[in-house]
Amino acid sequence: MKHFALAIALSVAAWGTNAATVFKMATAAPDGTGWMKEMREAAANVKTKTEGRVEFKYFPGGVMGNDVAVLRKMKLGQLQGGAFTGGELSQVQGDVQIYSLPFLFETLDEVAHVRQTMDAEVKKRLVEKGIVPLGIAGGGFAYLMSTKPLRNQHDLRATKVWVPQSDRIAQVAFQQSEVNPIPLPLGDVYTSLQTGLLETAGTTTSGAIVFQWHTKMKHVFDMPLTYVVGLIAVDKRAYDKLSPADKVIVDAEFSQAFRDIETAGVHDNEQARAVLVKNGIQFHQPDPAERAAWLQVGTRTQDTMRQSGEISADLLDRILKLRDAYRASKAGKP
Repeated sequence: MKHFALAIALSVAAWGTNAATVFKMATAAPDGTGWMKEMREAAANVKTKTEGRVEFKYFPGGVMGNDVAVLRKMKLGQLQGGAFTGGELSQVQGDVQIYSLPFLFETLDEVAHVRQTMDAEVKKRLVEKGIVPLGIAGGGFAYLMSTKPLRNQHDLRATKVWVPQSDRIAQVAFQQSEVNPIPLPLGDVYTSLQTGLLETAGTTTSGAIVFQWHTKMKHVFDMPLTYVVGLIAVDKRAYDKLSPADKVIVDAEFSQAFRDIETAGVHDNEQARAVLVKNGIQFHQPDPAERAAWLQVGTRTQDTMRQSGEISADLLDRILKLRDAYRASKAGKP
């Protein structure tokens, strides 16, 4: 009997050393979308290249709750990570949302120039707070969409505007526009548009189609509002259990996946805009005075976030310097 018990104990111990490290990951992205396909492919590659030592299991479509719930479950060890927007992760580290300051960028080329220098610093600051970003992807520019015509800030104030529940930058920006937005989780937006609780929301052109918001909102204010950033990130405690070799594999696969997501996203947004136009969505161009007024909203939002310490002044200054130098280098060129 003693020998039998010892054999059982040894076999259990041996099984434990070979068991896979499983990362349970939550995301609001619906299954079947480009984001999910790329993340699943990265997970499959990780499992193969680590010979089954590391696995990623996804819970898409918001089934694990909103970002607040997901981060809480990560702290409790019920989840090991998820896909987030920069605004959602600002609860952990404020600077991760810095690229999404309103009207900070005008073109994707500006963003790319800044990010090639600053991404590493943004990631480093998040790691210091116990969250490891495995990949970061730009989702393109978000625009204001509405069930009503949007031509200026006066029109915006007359609508019921959504703000993501944890998006502090968006909240401050709308306050600077004298708008009282309605904070709700992403998953509640479509139903709220159906019931009339909401009339206006910010989204990328592809996001409007993915979440089916374009079936309710027929007007777009045609000025890029904010640059959307998405990340896949894991709890550092879980990440640190991986061997150095497996960390290299995980980092490489998800970094590549999110580069592919970003590349595809540019094309998707261009195609989505054409689809929206074809489906009768009206794009309203701001006049020069209105454009200038919105740029002032962006400046005031930057100043407010800087003064409150919610965005690091040193990081913002470096980004503005890089952006302005890039603009100067392109001045007068076609």
